[in-house]
Amino acid sequence: MIENRRRVYRNPPLWYNFIMKTVRKTTKLEGVGYDIRGPVADEAARMTAEGVDIISLNTGNPARFDLFAPKFIEDAFVAGLRGAEGYSDSQGIPEATGAICAYSAFKGIEGVTPADVYTGNGVSELIGIALQALLDNGDEILIPTPDYPLWTSIATLCGGAVMHYTCDEEAGWLPDIADIKKKVTPRTKAIVIINPNNPTGALYPKENLLEILQVARENELVVFADEIYDRLVMDGLTHYSCAALAPDLFTITFNGLSKSHMIAGFRCGWMCVSGAKSRAKDYIEGIQMLASMRLCANVPAQSVIKAALDKPFSAAPLLAPGGRLYEQREFIWRAVSDIPGLSAVKPQAAFYLFPKIDKKKFSIIDDEQFVLDFLHEHHVLLTHGRGFNWPDTDHFRIVYLPELPELRVIAKRLAVFLESYQQVGGNGK
Repeated sequence: MIENRRRVYRNPPLWYNFIMKTVRKTTKLEGVGYDIRGPVADEAARMTAEGVDIISLNTGNPARFDLFAPKFIEDAFVAGLRGAEGYSDSQGIPEATGAICAYSAFKGIEGVTPADVYTGNGVSELIGIALQALLDNGDEILIPTPDYPLWTSIATLCGGAVMHYTCDEEAGWLPDIADIKKKVTPRTKAIVIINPNNPTGALYPKENLLEILQVARENELVVFADEIYDRLVMDGLTHYSCAALAPDLFTITFNGLSKSHMIAGFRCGWMCVSGAKSRAKDYIEGIQMLASMRLCANVPAQSVIKAALDKPFSAAPLLAPGGRLYEQREFIWRAVSDIPGLSAVKPQAAFYLFPKIDKKKFSIIDDEQFVLDFLHEHHVLLTHGRGFNWPDTDHFRIVYLPELPELRVIAKRLAVFLESYQQVGGNGK
């Protein structure tokens, strides 16, 4: 039934549809995107619905590839259900916030108390809270390129002006300090550091982090440290927490269990504030207000945090030579590097590879069209490089979570595809 001032139509005449206003999305969404689950993923879903078997390598979803939570996590979740019917404190249940404080101390982060911890429905929700509480329209924020695109999208949605600083592929995807310094202006409020990095798998050494943090110190920037992959490091390397390296800087550290404990669907993350908290009292009040407005994070998921951090699920067997993730990393890096026209920096953490395409060889002018063509021809879903706010059309991301037999199939399909691929006008082969 449709009401129109004086008349009510149960079966409106055809002319009525022509005078109705079109419902449009808000202009706040201009410039906001999330291509990991964007148009190409939509096309893959359409093909799947038609019965096509698609290998989905667009998201780092461990369960999709038979990497499941350890039993003690399942036991903690089931036990936690008995007391999880009500809301928790907006910042989290005491057992969880206490365990996060202890983990922060283990990482060398000083002075984190339960009052400094905020649990969330994944880190994604907490990124939204942190940026909403900070950014006024036109405030600038430094975010790496390539980046995890949620950072850029939420900052834009909050009215912020994103300034992308370059991570240098020739230097192993490390942040370019000179470019960071060049991008700082009087309007810059914060810098985002994603370490280990998604989508490149780069792990930043202490020396590089100290240089970035010195820029933040000199310009009084808030530091957002996205460290969700800190327990998925290979090759005997060490992850250094930004907040531990610069205890004098106001820092918000983001972490969670989605990847390290294989419970992405639990949506279990946290952030903690540390450092110069006294100069951020007003900002922290804003965070507390927004955390309270969404009532609380998922309480059953919070119930596993203490078990996970008291008895960490050691991913070491997966990450050491002979372990599943290590061997998958070794294979896909070599296989991709051996394909004429492709090259790749060897990742040191997480489970992503970010290969470079020889644009001239394949006449690439549209990287999204490239991954769409590969999807149509070989039924493998990848994400194009511009989906991670990389400025050129010469990269794509591979999630290397599939086991070796499936990875071999994927690498073969990619090699066969590129034997004859030429892009014409950005509209396919």
